Formats: sequence, structure tokens, C-alpha cells
Amino acid sequence: MSTTEFLNTDPFDAARAAADYIAEETGIDAHDVALVLGSGWGDAAELIGETTATLSADEVPGFSSPSVVGHVGTIRSVLTKEGKRALVLGARTHYYEGKGVRAVVHGVRTAAAAGCKTLVLTNGCGGLNEDWTPGTPVLISDHINLTATSPLEGATFVDLTDLYSSRIRGLAREVDPTLDEGIYAQFTGPHYETPAEVQYAKRIGASLVGMSTALEAIAGRHAGMEVFGISLVTNLAAGISPVPLSHEEVLGAGQAAGPRISKLLAGIIAKL
Repeated sequence: MSTTEFLNTDPFDAARAAADYIAEETGIDAHDVALVLGSGWGDAAELIGETTATLSADEVPGFSSPSVVGHVGTIRSVLTKEGKRALVLGARTHYYEGKGVRAVVHGVRTAAAAGCKTLVLTNGCGGLNEDWTPGTPVLISDHINLTATSPLEGATFVDLTDLYSSRIRGLAREVDPTLDEGIYAQFTGPHYETPAEVQYAKRIGASLVGMSTALEAIAGRHAGMEVFGISLVTNLAAGISPVPLSHEEVLGAGQAAGPRISKLLAGIIAKL
């Protein structure tokens, strides 16, 4: 499906087509949980269970290869040790890529069409709490959408009061009682936030800043999935960090924290 065809297709029909393709290619009619793996989280799939099928994202209708270094371009079907089926989406589309908000949430809608009842969103982000050193995982309790857009179209009203599952956050703390939680603010990117923007985000209640997750979470709730979000603080945000920000720093922090956060995520998935 070309980009033009995708944009002119009903987004839920496009998701259904992608889910049907995944079912045919993996031999799995329905999955239970979907994971979107952000910067630093890519190795978690290896610990969740046995990968029984791997698809190249650009072969699946509506998906494309990732444009960000550090993201894998595959979609995996994983059989967990508990007997559940996980759909691991390594090809995330960011809003700043200019493909439109439908493309940003296509993976989430595909997961829902594939039968997933639970959505796990991960990301690498900037931290506003100086106690959260690079490599610290933080549970997302709520978000602030600063993209000035929504994945919902028309008169589609969805309650987001309890968007991020308190139940799953409780399960996460059973795995690691030291986990903190915070409020995630999604900016559009691709530039990093200015120090003034970081202070603005802090004043309106954010403690984490990044360029993903919020739009996907909204689409997940609309699709009826239970949503869980967890961030990896890869750097202190602009004006808080004593050094200039860089994508290399993000990748480095993710690699250093990889074994710990992968084990953590696998433990949480096992409890779902």
C-alpha cells in the first residue's frame, strides 16, 4: 500500500488489512498483548519469550522502515513463557516524520485489529527530575499532549481520565518496588526542547518529555485496549542537563540500561 493509498483509506480498514497480513504470515490468528519498543528497549523482545515469526515492517500494509537510528524495522510474533502471544512492534512512526497522525497510530490500531487487549508503550525520554539519572525507568501515570493534534477524527469523544492502567503499574511495582512514576509530555520534535519549553512543561505538571507515546496511547484507549506506559530516562532535559543534548547520548544510555530494563519489561509482561 503506497503512502497515497494509505492516506485515502479508512484508517480502521487499513489496520484490518495489516492485521490480516500479519495473521497470514505468522500463522497466528490473534495476539494478546502489543508492545511498542522505543529507544533503549529493543532487546526486551528476546527475554519475553520465543520469537516464532519475524516480519519486515515495510512489507506489512501501512508500515514503513523506521527513520530513527536505534529502532528496529521488524514486527515479531512472540510466544511468552506463560502461553500468551505478544505482537512486538519495532517500527514506530513519529509525528515529526510528516506522514500524518494516522501513520503514527497505525501500529496501535493494527494491534487492536489483531486481537490485542493490552498495549505496552515504551520510550526513551528527557527527565525533569534531577534524581532520575540516565538509565532510570519511570512509569507513566498520565500525559500532556503538546502536539496540537489527536488521532481521533470527527465527533469522537473518549474519556482519558484513567488512560494509563493503575492495575499494570501495580504489577510493575511487584517486579521492581523502587519504580517511580511521572507525567509524560509529548512535543512534536524532531528538535529537542528548549530550556524555556522544559520549564513550561515542568510548570504544567510534566516530569518527562519526549516525542512519542501520547498519540499512541489515545488511539489505544479508543480501540478498547488497556494501556501501560514506561519511559527510560536517557538524559536530563535541556536546561537541567549540564551538557548539550544529542541522539548519541540517548542511544548510549539505552545501551547501558538495556539489560536491566529488558529484564524489567519481561517481568511485567509475565504478570499480565
